[in-house]
Amino acid sequence: MSETIFALSSGAVPSGVAVIRVSGARTKTVVKALCGQVPAARRASLSRLKNPETSDVVDDALVLFFEAPKSFTGEDIAEFHCHGGRAVVARLLEILGSFEACRPAEPGEFTRRAFYNGRMDLTEVEGLADLIAAETESQRKQAVRQMGGALGSLYEDWRKRLIHMRAMIEADFDFADEEDVPGSVADEVWQEAETLRAEIYGHLAMSKRGERLRSGLQVVLMGAPNAGKSSLLNAIAGRDVAIVTEEAGTTRDTIEVHLDLEGYPVTLIDTAGLREAEGKVEQEGIRRAQVRGREADLILWAVEPNGAELDDPASGLPADLVGTVPVWIVRTKSDLVTLPKQDSSGTIKEIDCSDKADDGMTALFNALTHFAEETISLSEAPLATRERHRHYLSDCLSALGAAVQATHLPAELRAEDLRRASDSLGRITGRIDVEDLLDVIFRDFCIGK
Repeated sequence: MSETIFALSSGAVPSGVAVIRVSGARTKTVVKALCGQVPAARRASLSRLKNPETSDVVDDALVLFFEAPKSFTGEDIAEFHCHGGRAVVARLLEILGSFEACRPAEPGEFTRRAFYNGRMDLTEVEGLADLIAAETESQRKQAVRQMGGALGSLYEDWRKRLIHMRAMIEADFDFADEEDVPGSVADEVWQEAETLRAEIYGHLAMSKRGERLRSGLQVVLMGAPNAGKSSLLNAIAGRDVAIVTEEAGTTRDTIEVHLDLEGYPVTLIDTAGLREAEGKVEQEGIRRAQVRGREADLILWAVEPNGAELDDPASGLPADLVGTVPVWIVRTKSDLVTLPKQDSSGTIKEIDCSDKADDGMTALFNALTHFAEETISLSEAPLATRERHRHYLSDCLSALGAAVQATHLPAELRAEDLRRASDSLGRITGRIDVEDLLDVIFRDFCIGK
């Protein structure tokens, strides 16, 4: 934090314009040395950048200066919007590295400084990472809400309510004899704790929707060898992703294709055909297929028009998947197109389609889009988006449940459970004991952000 950092924050060069960002205590010194003066804060200024050692002109650039603490990182920040040629960028980075206590930034270091300086909490940091990685419109909308602080504000509000409850309980047993402390404070606190517990439980119940919106629905293609899975994958992807031959067992490993269905992210996964395999490679492929099937949000079970039904042992569908994961029977290699049919349980659909018939593919696309919309539809309420959130929310619920239900225990012990609950929420936003998480959170950020 004592060093000044710099990095190329725009895309790869060559480009029309390259943005080089500098942050830290020596930012003003750097800007003055390169430009001759520090421009007014938050006003773009056209400056001629010169090498301070030789006075050689490096480039004409647009320079912006943001004074601490009103900047992204909370430190002094400068941005040089220069021409995006390789030589220009390389020379400017070289000059920046020659200044004392200036060094290239590490991945995510600008955002990490923003977190340390209180400009962002961890949920906002994660929202920013999700926004950069967003591939669909629904992912973008969710990331913008989280980056704007909606999720962190919700958790912080819950944490403050828990802190208030603890204060009331401690006042109740510390100052029970004082006239200005209500006598029934404890009863009201436990009622409030039960109300908060219900709110968090409802939020946690929707967390899978938030995670799936962020990472994409997992739709797995399964079936017997030569059932047309790979042809179907290629048709959906619109390109030759998987090898298609008449030889059984061509697909040995899982193949993934990422789709954007009306703004909803879907990952379509082709798997090895299920049969009694002899070779070790094919056996491993079948094992992986079964694992992905158990993790799926939806299974597309590919069969030929006259293939075995699901309740027929010859179909090959593992028994433990029936009834636990929604299964759609996709009758491939068929030029007959019918509307999707659904059984009484609501878990099995039948769709006739052919990779050679546009109408059949349209029926499948429409059905998948409707499934995605129902499963991960956007909500105005902020949603937990990561397993880390779900873990600490579960810890919070457990501690709250212990506090509410342990009516036989002393108030001091029940207040300790409230403290555990509030600490779990604090760990989500980064207010309490999260130093060991920071490397994990920031490691996937790009350099310059």
